Amino acid sequence: MSSVTKAAADVHRIVLACEAGMGSSLMVTNALKKKIKKAKLKITVTHSPVHDIPAEADVVVTHAGLATRVKQVAPHAAVVPFKTFLNDPALTKLVKDLSGGNDIVGA
Repeated sequence: MSSVTKAAADVHRIVLACEAGMGSSLMVTNALKKKIKKAKLKITVTHSPVHDIPAEADVVVTHAGLATRVKQVAPHAAVVPFKTFLNDPALTKLVKDLSGGNDIVGA
């Protein structure tokens, strides 16, 4: 399965996808929302179980263990995997790349 690349200007919706739609991934969602707001980016961040990722998702952030499933469910989105639920460098890089106008290259 190939990766998807999105231009920063084309990213309007980020979805944080998880196994069941609750729990620790909500903390990641809220942290990402704060980072996006602090960076003054006009991007919507939502939370969804993997099986219910909306078609409008430009970027899907998910735990590395779910990345393969996410690519199958949302082949149109750039998939950004993370390993730790708090302060993962992948999330910091995502916001930095969006702020800098850099392409978002999916895994």
